[in-house]
Order: sequence, then structure tokens, then C-alpha cells
Amino acid sequence: MTTPTPTAGFSLLDEAWIPVLDTAGRRRDVSLLGLFEQAADIQMIACELPTQNFALLRLALAVLHRATNGPPGETAWRVLWQEPQLPLADITDYLEAFRDRFDLLHPTHPFYQVADLRAGSDKAFGLERLIADVPNGEPYLTARTGPAMQSMTPADAARWLVHCQAFDPSGIKTGALGDPRVKGGKGYPLGVASVGALGGVYLEGATLRETLLLNLVPIAPGWRSANDQDLPVWEREPHTSVEEPSATRGPYGVLGLYTWQSRRIRLFGDRDAITGAVIAYGDILDWQDRHLLEPMSVWGRSGPREQKLKRVPVYLPRPHPHDRVLWRGLQTLLPPAPSGGEPSQRLSPMVLQWLARLRVSGVVGPDFRVRSRATSITYGSNQSVVDAVFGDALTMNVLLLVDGSPLRTAAVDAAADADAAVKALRSLAVNLIRAAGGSGSDTDAADRAAERGYALLDRHFRVWLARLGPATDPGAARAAWQRRVRSEIARLGRELVEAASPAAWAGRILEDRNGKQSHYCSSQAEAWFRGSLARALPMAADDANRPQEVLQ
Repeated sequence: MTTPTPTAGFSLLDEAWIPVLDTAGRRRDVSLLGLFEQAADIQMIACELPTQNFALLRLALAVLHRATNGPPGETAWRVLWQEPQLPLADITDYLEAFRDRFDLLHPTHPFYQVADLRAGSDKAFGLERLIADVPNGEPYLTARTGPAMQSMTPADAARWLVHCQAFDPSGIKTGALGDPRVKGGKGYPLGVASVGALGGVYLEGATLRETLLLNLVPIAPGWRSANDQDLPVWEREPHTSVEEPSATRGPYGVLGLYTWQSRRIRLFGDRDAITGAVIAYGDILDWQDRHLLEPMSVWGRSGPREQKLKRVPVYLPRPHPHDRVLWRGLQTLLPPAPSGGEPSQRLSPMVLQWLARLRVSGVVGPDFRVRSRATSITYGSNQSVVDAVFGDALTMNVLLLVDGSPLRTAAVDAAADADAAVKALRSLAVNLIRAAGGSGSDTDAADRAAERGYALLDRHFRVWLARLGPATDPGAARAAWQRRVRSEIARLGRELVEAASPAAWAGRILEDRNGKQSHYCSSQAEAWFRGSLARALPMAADDANRPQEVLQ
């Protein structure tokens, strides 16, 4: 264990500032060195927001990449995986070589900051600019008010500093002296911080050691672009208030991306408390076609960019929709099947492709299960504020990632089965509204019915997915899932019909677009619903009397 050395600064190598949950279920804080030393006994990084966990994981991965010299290929990675501990001697030696660059309060090169950064007015600003969960101008929506916003500990500030460099919103920023982009003392909108554009995905193992290694995709020719100029920020010259020239800043690879300085920041305070901050624009990053460098995001083709550039394909990262749980977009998460000569419409995160490769090569067995965690931020008001922070996870067998896997097909089709069944439920709600005299365009009740349907199926799908394994019969598993969906959605349908008004029971005659007249009433709506549900779930419709499996 590393013993902290008292200094006037705040060493992130020695001071406890990273919240973790250990394998015994206890929550505590560790230093950056402690994070690696205790990785086999830590379950996960456990910050306030899932986006903080993601940002800190990327920081730790940058350290581990350098300490393992890549690793330079699958053979080197396999050696790391088979060891009970991370290579602590190499990690410690590496971090000690750059110890002064990890001092949060260093007088000339403070960690992730610019020491002499200042605004034209030469004033510091409040900490609300640093913290993502404090809505601008709406402090009544957060627990961080009053004294909690006047100061924070250096440990808190360090976490929010890393998060700010990754996820800071766009909008008008402080105009830093010396930055030629500043106009009238203001830094005008240049986009969200680098990681804010990603649909972040990472793999979570049984311990933090496993998590770090599962996301440590080797840096080697033939697998991913390798470049000697790719360095983490602490191995480069300290930044100034000026944006680094595009000819030298890269990104050249994953190390630059994991430690990208999207903002120029300066914290004010001391070891006792951080009391203010200046946040200005830093280096802007265009994510177009970075899919071979950035391994922790979902990607999709951009029609507008392809049309503008007159070439295909053009890929951009795809943030996760904050209003849809992860399994509903399962097809976009898993590695796509080969599409012949046509470029894929979507690309799964390289960390998932890497795990699939480990299964094919036999490094991990067919019974290996992993948790895929996804996180991203939805920005509002021209990307100047944080609207929502998304975080979700799915436990699945590694076979779902392998090309041509029947289990993957069954899982993707099962998610589509749920969508089709909820669509039938939604149509039932619309038809009951029409039967009662309402308009089909009045969708509030239908939207609520769909939300109930997805909420009811959510736990069942997660349990069903986690149970898939090498001994699973994909056809039987999907049939069982369809029976479960039919049972749950049919029950919600009955409840909607039973709650219908007397007017809906009586119904009315309506004419469709083709001039055909139909009698809309609750009994007819229920009949239509049953037919739609049977068509949506054909593997369950032929077995209506079979007892339902209990999914715990």
C-alpha cells in the first residue's frame, strides 16, 4: 500500500479521491496508485454519476496502456489476463516518473489544468460551472446549494475536473486571456467536450482488475492504429490558454483520446478547499471516422456527412437515447454480421469486438459472462446544458458477441418481439380512445401504456438474457421469451379494456382513409389486439395453454 506524503499540493497518486465499491460491498476512496494496487479486491469505480465512472476509467486505462507498453498484441494481453494481479511494479514505476504531473495544485503544471489561466476580468467563477448536475440558472433542481456550492474538497474537485474535460456542455465560456478565439471577453460555443459526443460503452468484469483488462484493447499494427506520437497529456508539454495547432495535437491514438483536453481549466483554492474555477475552451475534436482509434463507443454512418463529402462510408459516434433502456437497442450494441460489399450502417464498440476475438481464439471460455455498461449525456438548449445522464448495463454471455452466433440472433429477435408486442398494446390504447370518442392523435394514454409495457418486460428481459449460455437451445429460449411477453402484455391489455369507459363499450362508427367503415368499441379493440399479439408472437400463439415458465 502507498503511504501518502504530506505536501502543500494534492497528489492524485497518494491522496484518496476515487470512490470505489470493493468486493465485500464496502464503499471507500482510494488514490490512483491504490486503484491499481487494490484492483483485484475492488468491484467497480463508484462515483456520483455513471459518466464520472466512465471518465475515470479512461484515465486509468491511459496509465495502464503506457505501463504495459501497449500491450503490443494478443499474446502480451493473454499474459496479463492470466496473472492474479496487475503489473504493479511497472505501473508504479511509470506513475512515479510523472509524479509531479499528477499534482492537482502544482504551481506550474497542475493536473488537467493551465496554471496561469485567467479571464480578462481576472476573476474566478463559482463551482457550478464545474459540476454537471447543477442546472445553470436552476439551482432549485439540485441538492448542491448554499455552502455546498461555495467550496469543495480537492478530492471532489479532482473528480469533477476529469469529468469536465470529458463531458462539459457547450455554450458561452470564459474568454481566456491569450486565446485568439475570444471575442469581447467571451468564448463562444465550440461544442461539447470530447467524450460528450460518444455513446460510451465498456465491459465490466467481476473485479476492477478484470474490467481494466477487458477494456485494454492492444495497441498494435493490424488491430488498431499505432503511432509513436500518441501520448497522454501528462507526457506532453503543459498547455497554455491557446488551442494547440491541429498539426501537432492529433489525436494520434487512444492515449490522446482518453486524456484529451477539451477545456482550459484552472482551479482556485488549496488543500483545505477548492473555492472557484475558470473554464475556457481548449482543443476541439472532430470525431468523424475515428472508429479505428476510439474503442469505447457505438458508431453509425452519417448520411448528411456522406452527402456533403460525396464518399461512403462516413462514421460518427452515436450517443445513447436517454429515454430507451439498453436492451431495446441491443442490435446496435452487438457486433454486426458481415454485410457483403456494402459498408455497415453501424459499428459496435471495439471493446466488444475485442472480447469476441478473445472467445474465438479461446482465451475466454464459452461460459464467460460479462456486463456491458453504457453511458452518455443528452444535452439541451443548443448543447449548452445537461438534460439527462444515461447509464445502463446488460449481463450477457460472450457467445452473443461472436459472428454467426445463434444466441445473438435469438437475443436480437427477442428484443424485436418485445417491441412488436408493445406496439400491439399501444394500438389497443389508441383504439380504446377512438371508441370512447377521442382522437387517434391523442397519444398520451397510448404512450403511458407503452411505457408500462416496456417497464414490465424490462426485468424479465434482463434475466432471460443473462441466462443464455452455451447449453441454451436458442429456439426454445426465444419461444419461452415470447410466452412470457404474451402473458405480461396480454394482462396489461385486459386491464386497459376493463378500465375503459362506458362510452368505449358502446363504441362508434369510424371511417378509415380508404372510406371503409368500422365499429370501434372496447370488445372489437380487444379482438384486434389479440390478433396483433398473436402475429407479433407466433411462437407463443400456438401454445396458448402451456404453463408459463417462472423467470425470477
